[in-house]
Amino acid sequence: MIEELKTQIESIWNDRALLKEASSKEAIREVIELLDKGKLRVAEKIATDWQVHEWVKKAILLYFPICESKTIEAGPFEFFDKIPTKKDYASQQVRVVPQAIARYGSYLAPNVIMMPSYVNIGAYVDSGTMVDTWATVGSAAQIGKNVHLSGGVGIGGVLEPVQATPVIVEDNCFLGSRCIVVEGVKIRSEAVLAANVTITQSTKIIDVSGETPIEYKGEVPERSVVIPGTYPKKFAAGVYQVACALIIGKRKESTDKKTSLNDALRDYHVSA
Repeated sequence: MIEELKTQIESIWNDRALLKEASSKEAIREVIELLDKGKLRVAEKIATDWQVHEWVKKAILLYFPICESKTIEAGPFEFFDKIPTKKDYASQQVRVVPQAIARYGSYLAPNVIMMPSYVNIGAYVDSGTMVDTWATVGSAAQIGKNVHLSGGVGIGGVLEPVQATPVIVEDNCFLGSRCIVVEGVKIRSEAVLAANVTITQSTKIIDVSGETPIEYKGEVPERSVVIPGTYPKKFAAGVYQVACALIIGKRKESTDKKTSLNDALRDYHVSA
């Protein structure tokens, strides 16, 4: 069935006139339903790396033109949008605090907790994860098990270009308040990001825990403890400090996966 859907979506993507056909609309809606139920993902980990299913991203992008904006009511609140919100959280064993919104086509695994926050279409949030107050999980982002996205964390959405890897936060990570992770950056398992760390594909991620600095881009290695930092860069007008992320050490085995962000950083005398 999946291969048949893939073939059909690729055909529609290459010939938008097919969007008028009922069978095409049905295929697109079927993909979104599979995403909503967690039976299909935009990206999945195979061995040690992540594979992007471009055709699934294409289905999401094709979903918008076949939907019409309409009024959506939720108690006293009203919305006007093309994509409905998720429903029936109780049967999914997901705790959703008032003001939290997850769009249809996103997946929330059992035991996910959403404080007043937002999860967009195509995102996958795995079990035991906390999406804290005013945190946002963008389109197609992949969030692992037992992750804590602290207050105000911004996880960017990556739908286009379709070949681009979405933002990925692997299992047991902590992201401190107001962290921003965008442009398909990968945060590997059990990493800890202190408050206000911002990482894009162009951000220098510098391991300063040894005698010689080691530079990464686009990926935070597993178990890394990361704080915001700066480095000097020369411009025509002079030398100025540019933002970077500093890896100051590795998360210690003594730091339990369920411990608080403050506890994980306290090993390095850093407050969140």
